[in-house]
Amino acid sequence: MRAAFKLLSAVLHLLHGYWIIKTQFSRISQEKREQHVRVWSSQLIAKLGLQLHVSGVPVKHGMIVANHISWLDILAIHAAHFCRFIAKSDIKAWPVIGYLTAGSGTLFVERSSRRDAHRVVDTVAKRLLEGDCVALFPEGTTGEGRELLPFHANMIQSAIDAGAVIQPVSIQFIDTIKGTQSFAPCYVGDESLLQSVWRTLNAKGIVVKLQFGEPQSANYRDRRAWAKDLHATIHTMLT
Repeated sequence: MRAAFKLLSAVLHLLHGYWIIKTQFSRISQEKREQHVRVWSSQLIAKLGLQLHVSGVPVKHGMIVANHISWLDILAIHAAHFCRFIAKSDIKAWPVIGYLTAGSGTLFVERSSRRDAHRVVDTVAKRLLEGDCVALFPEGTTGEGRELLPFHANMIQSAIDAGAVIQPVSIQFIDTIKGTQSFAPCYVGDESLLQSVWRTLNAKGIVVKLQFGEPQSANYRDRRAWAKDLHATIHTMLT
């Protein structure tokens, strides 16, 4: 019953977010939009029964690179700091969630198209030059969090082209009752989103631990070398 109540509360909150984007975003400033996204994300995390612990200071402008475990990762980062995420184009077709994702300023990429990937690299570089903060998950998919998957380096080129800093971010889910890592929020393999959500709703005492590391400049590294160094940095942050 407790999980069902949290699910109903979360669904109503999703619909409220849909209503805000539909009726208000076209009439308010970008600053107000960002504030709405941060507050809405924080509230949804609370409605799901999770706590968020943030350490470090997010960059105002530049690129954020993080490990990827769950559908909760985007909510956690948005709750701490607004940024434009890079996501696969399939998400746009998801009911309600696709609209919310697009409305929050997400930049979509068609992964099967090399030409579209080049387009997104150019678009992200332009956003960075304009002073935006852009976030991506270079693993390209979610993992359980037991180990860090290899990083794809393509989008790192955007930061190089724009002369922007990259801030490494680590995400962990902690079971405060057991004092160990929680795998309840994981969303991997053939598992459905609803299965992951329901397991998360039934779990107790989960804390989302978000750590913002020190921003880095390219320092003459190419995208592959920089991606490798970012991978090593986040690996250290997770251990």
